[in-house]
Amino acid sequence: MSWRPAYQGSKFRHVYGKPASKGQSYDGLPITHGVHDNHCCAINPLFIAVVTECAGGGAFIVISIRHKGRVDPHHPRVCGHSARVLDVKWDPFDDQRIASCSEDCTVKVWQIPSNGLKENLTKPQKELLGHIQRVGLIEWHPTAKDILLSSAYDYKVCIWCLDHVGVAVLKTPVLVIHTHTDLVMSVSFSEDGSRIATTCRDRRVRILEPRTGHTLQESCNASHKAIKTLFLSNVNLLLTTGTSKWNQRQFALWDLDDLSEPLLEEDVDGGSGVLFPFYDPDTHMLYLAGKGDGNIRYYEVSVEKPYIHFLAEYRSPLPHKGLGVMPKRGLDTAQCEMFRFYRLITVKDLVEALSFIVPRKSEDFQEDIYPMTASNKAAMTAQEWLMGQNKGPVLMSLRPVIKVQNPYPAPEQDAQLEYSGCSLDLLQKPYSVEEPANQTAGHAITDLSDWQEDETQWNSWRDTHQGVKQYESETYTPWAAEKEHRY
Repeated sequence: MSWRPAYQGSKFRHVYGKPASKGQSYDGLPITHGVHDNHCCAINPLFIAVVTECAGGGAFIVISIRHKGRVDPHHPRVCGHSARVLDVKWDPFDDQRIASCSEDCTVKVWQIPSNGLKENLTKPQKELLGHIQRVGLIEWHPTAKDILLSSAYDYKVCIWCLDHVGVAVLKTPVLVIHTHTDLVMSVSFSEDGSRIATTCRDRRVRILEPRTGHTLQESCNASHKAIKTLFLSNVNLLLTTGTSKWNQRQFALWDLDDLSEPLLEEDVDGGSGVLFPFYDPDTHMLYLAGKGDGNIRYYEVSVEKPYIHFLAEYRSPLPHKGLGVMPKRGLDTAQCEMFRFYRLITVKDLVEALSFIVPRKSEDFQEDIYPMTASNKAAMTAQEWLMGQNKGPVLMSLRPVIKVQNPYPAPEQDAQLEYSGCSLDLLQKPYSVEEPANQTAGHAITDLSDWQEDETQWNSWRDTHQGVKQYESETYTPWAAEKEHRY
C-alpha cells in the first residue's frame, strides 16, 4: 500500500500506541508454537488466558490481569485436553467461564475460581463431543447466554446450547451446518447474533442464518481470497482480509445484502502472515494486525465512499504471534484509552499490553469517545434466541461512578459512650421509664399514689429553703454597693 496522509477530518487522527514496560507486562510465559491462525489468547477485565506449550497434551494458563512481571514457571494450568489447544474464548457474560477447543476433537468449558487457579484444573464444567476431527474455531453468541459455536476440520459448524443444568457431556448440538465443502477459515457473529459470516478455503464468503443453516448470501468473486471476516455492524458492511491474485495482502468491504462483488478492495503490503481485523463499533475504528508483524495499522470507517480512511500506523521491532483485546468495560477512561491489545511476543516469552490513546488536555470524562457500549449482561436466554428472537446488546456507560465519602463516619456498633457513669444505652431511654431489669425482689417498686404531705416534709423543706436564703443574703453584695465600697 502506498503512503498516504492521515484522514484530516477525523478526531482520531492523533491516536497513538503506548506499549507497557516490561515490568508491567507478563514475562516468562511459554507461548504455544502451534501454527494455527488463531489469536491463542483471550482477555477480560479479570483474567488473561494464553495457550502454552505442554508435553503430553494441551494446556493453557490463566493468570490475574493485575499480575505484573515474571510468571512462575510452575503456575497452575488448565490441562484437561489430550492434544494441543487451538483456541480459547471467554464467555462475554461470565468473566470466570472460558471455552477451549483442541486437536483432540473436543470443546470444553471451564469454570475458573474467582481468586484464580491454585492447582491444575483437569475437570471441565462441560464437554462437547460433536466433531470427528480437530476443532479449530469457537465463538460465543454476542447477546444470548449459553450459546456457543464451534467449527472443525470436518467442515461442520455446530451450534451448542449450554443451559442444561447438571449435564456434563453434550453429544448432540442443536444445529449442524453442512454448507461448507472445505475447511472453514473464520466465523463471525453479527451484532445481534441473527447472522453469521464465514470464510472458507474454497475462496467463498457466506452469510448464514445460524438457527436454520440456510445460506442468505454467497460470494463468487475469484480475485480476493478471503481468510478472516468481521461484521461492521453499525455501518451495515462486512469486512474480509486475505490475499489478491498477486499474493498481496489486502482487505475487502462487502454489502451485507449483495456479495456478488466487493464494494472496495485495497492492497496493504506484500507480507505473508494472516491479517487479523479488529473493529470498535463505538468509535468506527478498524485495526489490522498481521501475524508475525510488529506493526498495527488503524483506520476510520464511514458509510460513504471511500468507506475506509487510513489514520496512522504503530510500529514495533518485536513481532507478535497473536493478539487479545480487552473489552471496552475494562479500559482506563481517565487516560482516554480507546483500545487495548495484548501482544503475544514468542521470541521473548512475553505478553505485552498496548494501549491506543486519544490525547486530550481535559481530565473530564470524554463523552464523544465513550458512548454507551456493550455490557456483560445477556439480552436474552438461549431458549429465547432458539425460538427466533433477536436482540441487540445490553448497553452500559463507561463514566466512572464517583463515590462521595461520608465526612461523619458511623460509630462502631460495640462502642459505648460513658457520661457520669451512665452508658449510652441508658441515656437514650425515656426519663420517666424505670429499667425493669433493675427491679429485683430486694428493691420493690413503692406505690406513692396515697402519699400525703405532713409536718416532717414541710419542716425539712422550710429549713433548707431558709438556709439557702440566709447564705445568699450574707454572700451577695449589690453591684452598686460594691462600687461605693471600692471608691
